[in-house]
Amino acid sequence: MSDAKPTTLHDRILTEVRGNILSGTWPLGYRIPFETDMASTYGVSRMTVNKVLTQLTREGYLERRRKSGTRVTKPRGQSAVMAITNSGDEVRQRGEAYSFTTLKRKMRRAEVQDMVLLRSADPAITILELEYVHRADGEPFCHEARIINLAAVPEAEHADFSAEQAGTWLLRQVPWSSAEHLIRAVNPAAHVARLLGVSVATACLEIERRTEYEGRPITHTRLTYPGDKHQLVARFSPQMSAQTSAQTSAQVSAQVSAQPGSAP
Repeated sequence: MSDAKPTTLHDRILTEVRGNILSGTWPLGYRIPFETDMASTYGVSRMTVNKVLTQLTREGYLERRRKSGTRVTKPRGQSAVMAITNSGDEVRQRGEAYSFTTLKRKMRRAEVQDMVLLRSADPAITILELEYVHRADGEPFCHEARIINLAAVPEAEHADFSAEQAGTWLLRQVPWSSAEHLIRAVNPAAHVARLLGVSVATACLEIERRTEYEGRPITHTRLTYPGDKHQLVARFSPQMSAQTSAQTSAQVSAQVSAQPGSAP
């Protein structure tokens, strides 16, 4: 699968600046060149450079301060969309013991539905399909169905996901530049309901997450939580609201949290 190529000067600058940060070429605290200097280097207007730096600031890669200039800060990809957490951390934050069961691990050629979920146009990609039940104090906490694009993350083929669940491994091993969440209330499929120990009529919270790096899909996961024990918390400012469209949650920082209670 070929990497997505920048199509405009804006995209080229965005890709190169973000790449300098992720690669460590521009380390934490580094003061990046002035907008006027970057505009001259790339042969664009200062406004174009300003838009790029504003976007990277929103994504958490840069910190802009009057007089001291624009500096590289610790990447906070989570703040650009919705906090990317993992089930183990969620359970431990409740003060409960975390465990998980691997139900499926299968490497296969991507099907049409997989390509839709990953938003990939390459029909030849191979994926790793995984299925888990995450547990809190031994009780079902969350069901996870995940696919990983092995063209983007070939190391995943030989990773031991029976010792470390894929979500934790990916957060630790693989850089990502953007993510998207789809959140909805659903009734679980019969096999998911059985695994969670609830009825098919139970209202559940479903979160679909797709992550990518520089336009290349990394993974798609579908998390299903019994709805009576979970909630979403979002924090955002008036400035964020003004910049957020109905289909974009780029300025919203949200976190799935679990309310105390035993599994039904």
